[in-house]
Amino acid sequence: MRDTVLNLEESKIREVANAGMGRGDVLPFWFGESDEPTPEFIREAAIASLRAGETFYAHNLGLPELRQAISAYGSKLHGPIATDRIAVTSGGVNALMLACQAVVDAGDEVVVVTPVWPNLPAQARIMGARLKPVPLVPKEGAWTLDLQRLLDAITPSTRLLIVNAPNNPTGWTLSRAEQEAILAHCRRTGTWILADEVYERLYFEPTPNACAPSFLDVAQPEDRLVIAHSFSKSFLMTGWRLGWLVMPPNMTHHMGKLIEFNTSCASVFTQRAAVQAMQRTDEVTPRVVAHLKTCRDTLVPLLQGLPGVELSPAKGGMYAFFKLDGFDDSLALAKRLVAEAGIGLAPGNAFAPEAQGWLRWCFASKDVARLRQGVDRLATWLAR
Repeated sequence: MRDTVLNLEESKIREVANAGMGRGDVLPFWFGESDEPTPEFIREAAIASLRAGETFYAHNLGLPELRQAISAYGSKLHGPIATDRIAVTSGGVNALMLACQAVVDAGDEVVVVTPVWPNLPAQARIMGARLKPVPLVPKEGAWTLDLQRLLDAITPSTRLLIVNAPNNPTGWTLSRAEQEAILAHCRRTGTWILADEVYERLYFEPTPNACAPSFLDVAQPEDRLVIAHSFSKSFLMTGWRLGWLVMPPNMTHHMGKLIEFNTSCASVFTQRAAVQAMQRTDEVTPRVVAHLKTCRDTLVPLLQGLPGVELSPAKGGMYAFFKLDGFDDSLALAKRLVAEAGIGLAPGNAFAPEAQGWLRWCFASKDVARLRQGVDRLATWLAR
């Protein structure tokens, strides 16, 4: 096998989860997903498709009905997005990997804003890229971007910038002004931007369109910009493995070729479900966001009340990212919390070395009482 693959670091999140899976006494908050199932009307659309015998291959780029639904959905949020810029993918992670495959060659320089979900830098590394991390900086529990430091890191030698905002794990979000500055700079350097915006609807600040700032709001269709999205978070569809890409129109046909050589296509019955999710999004996403805000506003004050906790409420996403004074090894701490406190959290150093000592708590809980129970367990453990 390639040395790059052999040397890939295993997921520290999975390492913690594997230590606690199957234990009924552990409250799991380690993965980035809600414990609420997909709404019934979405599931019924998939069932109807299966009963109709739709078990065959589809178009590489996705069903025309779904691409049109995505176009209408995105256009409502960000202005006109034509269907010839959209490709349906087998999950958000597949969308991100396809974007890397389309843009990155071995030896290319890739700038990535960290801490970040570990799959993002790993995908560029798999392609043989040279990574240049630009870390966010924590200030009183809130992670912030040094914009000038990022712009200085992006040069004409930089092939790709990877940025995830709203950010997993920190909840940090780019402002419109920052996006405009980054886009203008990347136009000058000829750098591609890969923006992971899967959490854009899980945004708790007041905005006219109930959505986080997006590069689509400031970019032109022909810009070197690829946006990755997923049905997982805003539509409670993590296990369905369905996502999409928005890209320059002259790139879409070639992306279809890449999809052919990766997965061929997304399954028809999952796409039928996604059409229903898109057409009836107002029955799902606003309720999901309102509930997540309740979860955040329940968990964060309780954690802030514990001794030695450094934490600021996230503007977007589904995570509380916090630091415990006196604990420098996140992975060891997360494993101890599983074994000794019955709480499953993700270790901060899974997301970047600078997040060592931090923990990520996914607060997407159908029952808010589970969050209180988890904090009670953490408080008891700290007291011991």
